[in-house]
Amino acid sequence: MMRTLLIAIAIALAPAALAAQPLAGAVHTVVVARGDTLRALGSRFGVEPATIARDNARTLDAPLRVGDTLSIDNRHIVPASPPGATLVVNVPQRMLFATTSSGVTAYPVAVGRRDWPTPLGEFSIATKEVNPTWDVPESIREEARRAGRWLPLKVPPGPDNPLGAYWLGLSVGSVGVHGTNAPTSIYRVTTHGCVRLHPDDIAALFGQVTVGTKGVLLYAPVLMAVVGDDVFVEAHRDIYGRGPADALAFLRARAQELDVLDRVNWDLAADAVRQRAGVARVVSFPSGAASRLSSASHPVR
Repeated sequence: MMRTLLIAIAIALAPAALAAQPLAGAVHTVVVARGDTLRALGSRFGVEPATIARDNARTLDAPLRVGDTLSIDNRHIVPASPPGATLVVNVPQRMLFATTSSGVTAYPVAVGRRDWPTPLGEFSIATKEVNPTWDVPESIREEARRAGRWLPLKVPPGPDNPLGAYWLGLSVGSVGVHGTNAPTSIYRVTTHGCVRLHPDDIAALFGQVTVGTKGVLLYAPVLMAVVGDDVFVEAHRDIYGRGPADALAFLRARAQELDVLDRVNWDLAADAVRQRAGVARVVSFPSGAASRLSSASHPVR
């Protein structure tokens, strides 16, 4: 049974502080409840089930037992956004970041399939609907017919409506941000282009935005951030094949921009890129180690 306390990943950051402290989430200790699975926990926390398993020295197929304790690290790097954009969706990261006067809240989302990708670009909220009717696009009805299934022209509000209880229509493409009647589909690459949130999360987000709220849909499978003495890297699968051809070279260029090239342990950075764990990992030397290494390599004469 999923707990209401896991509604979102939140940090209390002022919007102006994002560049200095661009992380959301934390390392959580979770006691397994009845009905929990790695897939369900991953959907709710915004973490790959394989990452949870690996971080807890488990196998993916090992069943969870009620009372088991898991450590779930769901720290994510908040991507940079254009001025005025208070909503940021990073498609390969499968996260939506909402900035308000009180800080930033990050929500796990489902995004478009590889053959039905979520569009990219700046947008504004065009419409807001409570208990929407789903006007089923002909393209989706045709797909269902090819699979031997029938879909109506309209699906009324209720438990069978895949849009859930809230719809935020976007100005880009024919897509929206909405809820779902299938919560474990969150944090997957599975929609027809829309951005899908857990029912509790879309209910919270719906009250934070108005028609005209601006946002951006980004594509950044590899990110780097500096928080205090630590350098973090977050690497995801390049689901649409639009990321940098050489992720490590991209990170080196980014480290140069951030002036942290000599603080990064590039073996750890290479591991982060190879594992693509989908959460922010520390890749820097321990505080002071980089300068000690530098002095050892280039002694003062």
